[in-house]
Amino acid sequence: MQRARTPDERFENLPDFAFQANYAEVADPSGGEPLRMAFLDEGPRDGAVVVLLHGEPSWSYLYRFMIPDLVGAGHRVVAPDLIGFGRSDKPSDREEYTFARHVEWTRELLFDHLDLREVTLFAQDWGSLIGLRLVAEHPERFARVAIGNGGLPTGEERMSEAFKSWQDFSQSTPELHVGNIVSGGCTQRLRDEVVAAYDAPFPDESYKEGARQFPKLVPTSPDDPAHDANVAAWAVLAQWDKPFLCCFSDGDAITKGGERKFLVTVPGTKGQAHTTIEGGGHFLQEEKGPELAAVLNAFIETT
Repeated sequence: MQRARTPDERFENLPDFAFQANYAEVADPSGGEPLRMAFLDEGPRDGAVVVLLHGEPSWSYLYRFMIPDLVGAGHRVVAPDLIGFGRSDKPSDREEYTFARHVEWTRELLFDHLDLREVTLFAQDWGSLIGLRLVAEHPERFARVAIGNGGLPTGEERMSEAFKSWQDFSQSTPELHVGNIVSGGCTQRLRDEVVAAYDAPFPDESYKEGARQFPKLVPTSPDDPAHDANVAAWAVLAQWDKPFLCCFSDGDAITKGGERKFLVTVPGTKGQAHTTIEGGGHFLQEEKGPELAAVLNAFIETT
């Protein structure tokens, strides 16, 4: 598998991001040299584990306003960069990115390399698709789950017009301006230096094959390769009685109303302090990070 690796100097002096990078090797499914996967690992090693999974087209930089407050509450916080994003290696062929491979790469990092247990998961966007598959396939590893602006489509749902527009745009635009996309998913325009930080992992278009491919990997029909595995995951979630929290924002056209399926399907949602994060767009971690961290800290403390 051919891959690109973003030069380290691209990540120097990013605003509000004084976290140390860590790396592990995950398997190349085509049999080549392992891929390097990056992650943040902050807080006491004996603290309760919180895993933060980002989505498209962001990276662990998205969690910079949440990590300090979670660590301050005594938690160990692990925030991976998905393969194709952040400091992680970026396969150069779009066909190398599949839903199943993303699940396996993330599983290998969290469980084979880090051996994380009693995990509290927070996931958003594609982090939810990957994270909920891991929850369903390895339920013994998780203590509780929180989802914000995310879901686990099987291909049988009616997709929003906002998502269809985003999917079409992601495939047709000649240049994918990642930082501007993140900014456009917020309720307020981000500062230029923050837009540049979201662009940092992608020196040119050749580094963006994962970001290009992710929108195509969202199941939109029952014929999708991920359909059966996602249906099986929902069958597990329908029996999940550990704590499960919904904390969606009020300003995201793509996932608006997405919490309803969790609330009617997942037993662990009963009695939880489900929260609407007011004033946040799709990337609620960017705009409402401390507020969201406070919700997670309370969720962990009370469950």
